[in-house]
Amino acid sequence: MNFSKFHFGLLLLFFSISINAQKQDEKAVAIINKELDAMGGKDFIKSINTLYTNSVTQMEGRTANWVVKEMKPNIGSFEIVYGNRVVFKSWYDGKTGYNLSGGEKTLADQENFKDKLFKKNIFNELDYLDPSLYKLEYLGTEDFESSTCHKIKATCINKKVEFLYFDDKTSFLIKSETVNGEKESFSTVVYGDFKKFGKLTYFTTMRFGADKDSQTAKIEELFYNEKVSENDFK
Repeated sequence: MNFSKFHFGLLLLFFSISINAQKQDEKAVAIINKELDAMGGKDFIKSINTLYTNSVTQMEGRTANWVVKEMKPNIGSFEIVYGNRVVFKSWYDGKTGYNLSGGEKTLADQENFKDKLFKKNIFNELDYLDPSLYKLEYLGTEDFESSTCHKIKATCINKKVEFLYFDDKTSFLIKSETVNGEKESFSTVVYGDFKKFGKLTYFTTMRFGADKDSQTAKIEELFYNEKVSENDFK
């Protein structure tokens, strides 16, 4: 009898997972898949295991570089560089987040990494399509600056909500708004100037805020499946 109950429980679980997967908004899924095609193709994007970007921005009136290194599934680091000197580093090794400042390694505020537990891919688009992580809702079209956008609401199982704006003409994500995200994370990011890096087409400018005079960063270098190793996160 217990054996039968166990299998009946498994059947109910699998049935529940199947029902939840079917609830994913088909139009929202189609829009994200279209963006993945524009980026280089879904299978190609899945094949990227590491991503390295080096961006230039202004901080306190000085030119600084932001170096970001990512590794599947949720490992990543962020460095602030002045000249050739790393003045700050923050990283997550897959389990714990750390900071490095003044040559001293310290345990970071783990609230800054809480969304990492719900990340399986470098590119968020692949996670959005995973019904075990996100529920998608298509909200119609909305104008943003000079573009008409398809607006999607993506709700993570950890209660984080993202509003995603995909350009109707190019299919690219050009703005994201985050509610209840990681501590000290940017609530609005605007993406632009998409360019090809090998097989990958990716944004090169990021604006951190809806206002046009908000802080911006421009990607100068981008490499995938190179320049990143496990030693970067120790």
